Amino acid sequence: MIVDVKGARMVSDVFIEMFDRLPRQGPGKNECTKKAFEILSELPERPHILDIGCGSGMQTLLLAQLSGGKVDALDLYRIFLDDLNERAMKKGISDNIRTCVGSMTDLPYEKDSFDLIWAEGSIYIMGFKEGVSYWKQFLKNKGYICVSEINWLKDNPSEKAISYWNNYPEVSMKTVEENKETISEIGFDCIDIFILPESAWWDYYHPLELRLEEMKKKYSENAEFNEFSKEIYEEMEIYKECSDDYGYVFYIMKKKE
Repeated sequence: MIVDVKGARMVSDVFIEMFDRLPRQGPGKNECTKKAFEILSELPERPHILDIGCGSGMQTLLLAQLSGGKVDALDLYRIFLDDLNERAMKKGISDNIRTCVGSMTDLPYEKDSFDLIWAEGSIYIMGFKEGVSYWKQFLKNKGYICVSEINWLKDNPSEKAISYWNNYPEVSMKTVEENKETISEIGFDCIDIFILPESAWWDYYHPLELRLEEMKKKYSENAEFNEFSKEIYEEMEIYKECSDDYGYVFYIMKKKE
């Protein structure tokens, strides 16, 4: 799996400690968030935004600053939202961000509420088609959905990459063309797409790697820690070898009239 606490099959104190207070809980980059947001040419002056699976909210903070609007930030885990609230307070934008503990599969919002729905690295938990289909009802007319999703970047990826990801059926990887077809079928226009650079992965991996090194001192005899850390290191190695085969793709889509 993408070893990411937002999609963990089993959450424990050890697992949470691995990701608590990290800049990100999955691959991403501020420059990519900004690039995607600036493509949205028809947002209102102060849009209402929903950030789904926000984690500790690196992109949430940037969205609030870029938009000048209100951002509802939703995640399953209060510990990450507490971190986000602290960061927002320090930046002086806490009035622009409202956090909520909740599930992306059962959103606690009214229909037609948002000008923009945002989800970086989290939609795989539901599935691309399922997520976009369900979230659509919460968009206002002409609203946007922006998501980053892990995809195959080649029609014929390497056997090593395929073998690795077959171990994690919850990550149902598609090609870009398959997802573009899905976007149209659901009732959206695909405005733009772009692939996140490899540096977006290492902006996530490097702080996580440092955290694991710190935790080894405390948990060297802990079987759970050793299993989780083994999976994370394996994921990093696979990405080093197979980064041409798969990656994160940003999809910017607009609800058809």
